[in-house]
Amino acid sequence: MSDYDLIVIGAGPGGYVAAIRGAQLGLKTACVESRETLGGTCLNVGCIPSKALLHASELYEEAHSGALEKFGIKLTGAKLDLKTMMAEKTKAVGELTGGIEFLFKKNKVDWIKGHAAFESDKSITAGGKSYSADNFIIATGSSVTPLPGVKIDNAKGIVVDSTGALELPKVPKHMVVIGGGVIGLELGSVWRRLGAKVTVVEFLDQILPGMDKDIRKDSARIFKKQGFDIKTSTKVTGVAVKGKKATLTVEPAAGGDAETIEADAVLVSIGRRPNTEGLALNKAGLSTNERGQIEVGHDFQTSVKGIYAIGDVVPGPMLAHKAEDEGVAAAEFIAGQTGIVNHELIPGVVYTYPEVASVGKTEDELKEAGANYKVGKFPFSANSRAKANRDTEGYVKVIADAESDRVLGVHVISSLAGTLIAEAVIAMEFGATSEDFAYTCHAHPTHAEAIKEAAMAVQGKPIHM
Repeated sequence: MSDYDLIVIGAGPGGYVAAIRGAQLGLKTACVESRETLGGTCLNVGCIPSKALLHASELYEEAHSGALEKFGIKLTGAKLDLKTMMAEKTKAVGELTGGIEFLFKKNKVDWIKGHAAFESDKSITAGGKSYSADNFIIATGSSVTPLPGVKIDNAKGIVVDSTGALELPKVPKHMVVIGGGVIGLELGSVWRRLGAKVTVVEFLDQILPGMDKDIRKDSARIFKKQGFDIKTSTKVTGVAVKGKKATLTVEPAAGGDAETIEADAVLVSIGRRPNTEGLALNKAGLSTNERGQIEVGHDFQTSVKGIYAIGDVVPGPMLAHKAEDEGVAAAEFIAGQTGIVNHELIPGVVYTYPEVASVGKTEDELKEAGANYKVGKFPFSANSRAKANRDTEGYVKVIADAESDRVLGVHVISSLAGTLIAEAVIAMEFGATSEDFAYTCHAHPTHAEAIKEAAMAVQGKPIHM
């Protein structure tokens, strides 16, 4: 008889949710985690601390820059206390990771402390002991993709990854972000607001790879207006550290003359890779694909019966909420139920200011597929609540099938984009048309009315534009 019905390997958003759901469904469940705290990268050194710093830095910029004076709020002498800001971030992380530990106890999930490695398809070792289970869920997440030839040293605070960028002891005069993706832009935003000059170096011809072309172009325009120096179609060929400075050598991606950039801090943010090393997958009869991912079926079961995988270690976007939904679904399949995840409708959000959010198909994807579609756009400059708040940057873009009118994609730039996109996800989950959006009553005055108007614009009939 096995020690457990289910052992989950990894206590990040996918893993801890899978463990709790498994226990709720009556499975004797344990979760293996090698960190001192639960929550994985997301809660400890990712989503949560970065959002805490984004919020704090936004408040500081508002108070420091004079942006509030147009509302009749005059502040003088606003100063940055970085130590206190960092302490508040750490407090938020502690509250949330501690909350998961409470949920484990509440749901009778055993926390096995240590690094897991398979002994066979039915057992693992962790913390010097052996544990057997009828089922396993691999939820070990991902880690920073290294840039060849560039050494990360978070302790020195000069060439850092995303973890180091959350712990810089002082505001750098000049930060260079290598990579124009979500993490680089978010952390670059934090330090720009706090006073750093920020240069973003992106190998591709636009920032935010994978997002809708209009969103990418207009986001870059907005960020440049905020003070970002964005160098696209540019590659980094070397980073040399001397004393407390770093010198980057860059050149055009297509080839050409090299130039150098001097910086006080360099953030390497070129993506993430699955954490599958050290699991001894071969002993369980498993292997990875060319990207280091574990292939799974619709039920998240691997090629080995009883072993499942979710989150960043399987194909698809590396997003905490995707991992959470997959964790719930995998636990439900193991318990004999039917788990459901619609991978066509996984929203993505960039928590800059303004935020950028997207769900469904981009215009580029539809063009490449030869689809017949219509587009409706509505700017926040024509939205009454946004105008009253002086929060008019951005727009909503709705893409619908030209024949059926079914909404295929929604893309938003707005201070509230991350919240607004939820409406689109729910509606699209139920097969909504642009007409459904347009004839659904939205409260006035709200930013959400822009979604309704963009849907009306699909048919060329917005009211306020």
